[in-house]
Amino acid sequence: MKYLVSLLLVISIFGCRKADQASNDKLTAQLPLTEQIETLDPATAYDVISGSIVYQVYEQLYEYHYLKRPYLLQPLLAESLPQVSDDGLTYTIKLKKGVHYHNHEIYAGKKREVVAQDFITQIKRIAFQPTRSNGWFLFEDRIPGLDEFRANAKTLSDFEKMNVEGLQAPDPHTFVIKLKAPYPQLKYVLAMSFTSPMPMEAVKAHNNYLNEHMFGTGPYELVKWNRGLNVIIKKNKDYRGGVYPSQGDRFAYIYNLLEDAGKTIPFLDRVEFKIIKENQTQWLNFLNKKVDYLPIPKDNFNTAINVQGKLSKELKDEKIKLQVVPTLTYWWVAFNMTHPILGTNQKLRQAIGHAINVKKYIALFTNNVGQKANSIFVPGIPGYDPKAEVKFDYNIETAKKLLAEAGYPEGKGLPEFTYDVRGSSTISRQQGEFIKNELEKIGVRLNVVVNTFPGFLEKLRKGQVQIYLDGWALDFPDAENISQLLYSKSKPPGPNHSFYSNPKMDVLIEKLKFLPDNDEKFAIMKEMDAIVQEEMPWVLLFYKRDYVLHHGYLKNFRRSGLISNYVKYLKVDK
Repeated sequence: MKYLVSLLLVISIFGCRKADQASNDKLTAQLPLTEQIETLDPATAYDVISGSIVYQVYEQLYEYHYLKRPYLLQPLLAESLPQVSDDGLTYTIKLKKGVHYHNHEIYAGKKREVVAQDFITQIKRIAFQPTRSNGWFLFEDRIPGLDEFRANAKTLSDFEKMNVEGLQAPDPHTFVIKLKAPYPQLKYVLAMSFTSPMPMEAVKAHNNYLNEHMFGTGPYELVKWNRGLNVIIKKNKDYRGGVYPSQGDRFAYIYNLLEDAGKTIPFLDRVEFKIIKENQTQWLNFLNKKVDYLPIPKDNFNTAINVQGKLSKELKDEKIKLQVVPTLTYWWVAFNMTHPILGTNQKLRQAIGHAINVKKYIALFTNNVGQKANSIFVPGIPGYDPKAEVKFDYNIETAKKLLAEAGYPEGKGLPEFTYDVRGSSTISRQQGEFIKNELEKIGVRLNVVVNTFPGFLEKLRKGQVQIYLDGWALDFPDAENISQLLYSKSKPPGPNHSFYSNPKMDVLIEKLKFLPDNDEKFAIMKEMDAIVQEEMPWVLLFYKRDYVLHHGYLKNFRRSGLISNYVKYLKVDK
């Protein structure tokens, strides 16, 4: 009854909201962010929140087809997919002509065209140590001369003067990358925000500090970033244009996502990203049409979804739509492997692994929507084995036995460890308290530490955490992208936040990255899985699946864990 009363109030608000917006621009969307933004620099943005903005303003050489699955790479700033030499060591990429950056005073009133040198500048920025790019792991020991540039370029003057042998621009619209060894995943890397072109004028104007300044070519440009509140972007009036896809998969046809096929994009004139941390506030904002879509918060799941797993009648009556989509995202509890106790005592980590009731965690925090993880690899990539079994499952007695074997019977002699959560929201604190209560059952004590999201990321990079919740949203659908999380050469500022190091694992990763999808590669993946489950730098939790609601007036919306430049396809029809 309480829900019905609140719904009646919401219905009255709906009418008011439509009247309010009649005087404003109808082509406006309001989209949710759940945490603060850390950076707007494509060289350093490597979290989903920051990427939500970066990918609307910046463009890359390649992107993924919006409506086709499996994911299909296609040209964006490039004319075509790269021409690759027979030995796999030379990539030649022709650029589209007449692509211009957003207007800015640094160009002295002239239109600034994208040229091949801008891609070289950006890859040099990734290598340049003062940038502190999270993307260096993608290029380390890959391109002739780039590692030497990283070692020797100390100042911006060095940056500008020093050339890199393996990065060439034979003419303004031809970009050539030379490799030391084949790198089949490079085409995917060139679709990541790290490799967005950057004019040297922008680098010099802001002394390479671009966390708060954007110089993109994309369909949208930055209007305002109100820290902790919102980000507003507007349509780039000079955008060269693109068209909405005319083909898609079965999902696209079922959900009527092809009605705007062939029409010029982007559709929206203005977009506001609202930073709303608390689940209940997110829910109320969605019901009041103050955000246009929302993954269903855990506390509202049973209100939104009936016992048959379908959208409730009340929400259907309000023309709210439901999408259930798999993602390429997953979560685990991680250990800082440089910690003098946690990092050196394998049986202690195994004991903790046995002490966490993962099924209960999934029930509490995902409403059983999450899929229990059985591998360090995720469903949706070649080589994932759905039949793989988790070696260390929930078993309190086994956990106590291992803790005793670790030298700490019933936890005696163990210090209190810190458990860092990823944000200050209620659910983040609840997740931390859950892990704390689970480990108390075997005598392991935790102090749950609440952080802002940017603060948490900074702690990760500095190795200032002990036990923490970690996760990964794949950058591209290939096992190599996951393997970097466990590669000793990818320690921060790379993505190996646990500082895990194992020479045997490194050898397997170095083999894996050169292999096509074949039996040899899949056997290596299986061996990597076994090592992680034995050494336990991670306690696997779940693969994320999204139940996402959107208002019927939001057209062309398709939830994806991989495609971040989706806003240009959205349309509001009120």
